[in-house]
Amino acid sequence: MKVVVAACLLTVLTAANVLAQPQRPNKSQIKEAEQQLSDLGYWTGPIDGLFDAGTKSALIAFQKWNAREVTGQLTVEEFAAIRNSAAPRARELGYQHVEVDLDRQVLMLVREEGDVKVLPVSTGNNQTFVDEGQESIAYTPRGRFLVYYKEAGWKSGSLGSTYYANFISGGVAIHGSRNVPNAPASHGCIRIPMFAAREVSRLLKLGTIVLVYDRISFVSARDWAKNPKLKEAALANIAADDDYVLDTPTAKSKSLNVRKPRPKLVRS
Repeated sequence: MKVVVAACLLTVLTAANVLAQPQRPNKSQIKEAEQQLSDLGYWTGPIDGLFDAGTKSALIAFQKWNAREVTGQLTVEEFAAIRNSAAPRARELGYQHVEVDLDRQVLMLVREEGDVKVLPVSTGNNQTFVDEGQESIAYTPRGRFLVYYKEAGWKSGSLGSTYYANFISGGVAIHGSRNVPNAPASHGCIRIPMFAAREVSRLLKLGTIVLVYDRISFVSARDWAKNPKLKEAALANIAADDDYVLDTPTAKSKSLNVRKPRPKLVRS
């Protein structure tokens, strides 16, 4: 009798222990979560039931946007939260642009009709750093900007490497990085996940409006959107800045009067 009772008790304890353990989602559950995240506007990559870099990135962006604990883990609680969540909404609507929410640490590609694609980012950590004897603050500037210069592929500098960089202010760029932690960690640049970097760069044409803000600072770009000549003038002012030099024509481009930025500190 004692043996039977002990065996039953062991069975109950074992079952309780199994239920207490976090269970890994299966392929169909992952695919369902990917589809729901994608429908909400988070950039998942392929909806294929594989918990890959894109899926994890979308989940982290979802957790950041909704002020949840950022774990990157797809649990029963996260499933429920995703199902009951509203879609992220841009600060400004009615024109195509990019928004970087520094408080939430996310980037949104905003279409004219208001649809968004959301990625997690890591921006300037506001700490002091020294490069080539010069002391600076790892700060991501707030305001309205334009993509004024682009680089393809990998570029390396004294502060690190960038992948498909899209410059918006001085040495500050939106670029792919192998290291995109959940908290601010860059020297000022806006790091995005590698899996999306090349496509983001394709979408960010020269002249794309980028709004960077936090809870206390926001600058509208509606006037640029309503009057393209104002935006063109702003882009021309950047091109006329002393930070630019005349590029040397190549056999491929055979271009004359092509301007490019002087070598500068890239805040990767």
